[in-house]
Amino acid sequence: MNVVPRQRATLLWCFCPLCADLLGLWTVAAPQAFRQRFSFPAALGTCAVRTNLVAKQVPPFLLASNLEHGRSMQYRAVTTSVEGFVQQIACCYLRHGYWFYVKGRVPHGKCPTTIDQKLIDKYRINVSESTRARRKKAGRSNLQYIRHESTFVILATKGEHRFFEEEANLIRDIRRVPIRYAGYSISYKPGGRKKDGSNDDQWHAHVEIDRDQYLDLRAWFSERALRDSPDRLAKAFYELPIAPYAPVRRQMLLMLREVNRVRKTGGKKQLPHDILPLSRRVVKPFADSWRR
Repeated sequence: MNVVPRQRATLLWCFCPLCADLLGLWTVAAPQAFRQRFSFPAALGTCAVRTNLVAKQVPPFLLASNLEHGRSMQYRAVTTSVEGFVQQIACCYLRHGYWFYVKGRVPHGKCPTTIDQKLIDKYRINVSESTRARRKKAGRSNLQYIRHESTFVILATKGEHRFFEEEANLIRDIRRVPIRYAGYSISYKPGGRKKDGSNDDQWHAHVEIDRDQYLDLRAWFSERALRDSPDRLAKAFYELPIAPYAPVRRQMLLMLREVNRVRKTGGKKQLPHDILPLSRRVVKPFADSWRR
């Protein structure tokens, strides 16, 4: 079958738009009606078309900073809740070696989205998984960025990166200095217990109630142990705004033990362990996937 060059380009675009895009055949092969629908000038190249798409269609919670291989990279950085912020750091980032961090706040009066984009672009955080794998293999560091309201954290793996030079005075090691936020203390340490009760020497994310917050809560429950009814105390335990990670559950058990000790000295009824919320609910850290 004899096919002229323009027909070949059109057939290639129909069967594989990505291949046509990479070969620079978008404006040649794409149907005219499709290009008019998105108001793409015929003179624009592939990169200009993609940039126009990013500028018009990416919502605020998806940060598109880099154009890698002609495709917009959408990086989700803004969490919708404290629980999602803590969960994303503890359950996703720490286990992949993101142990070095800088914690900061968006200055008053500044646009948080602008600060997000500036930091992500500065340290080239918005890259693909394959790029992260190549960086790791070459001994270079990878970075992640996450923010909740006005508090943000930049996390990095070990390796070479300008981040360690420019933020040298602010960088902390989460294995030694935990991230404290909204009553939580997030760290990475060995230890804990296995399901069979034996000691676990492997390193794990460790999320607990911050020390000061824990002492305040323990003192409050100890003071209310004799004054409040069992139902009111059970409700207070249940409504604690802390997700029950394993270290948090141990802290709750210690607080309950203190309450029962005080109630026993006063001749009051003991509280059962069933009143404690020991099951953690997994949350979506970011907003739902956006659709056109």
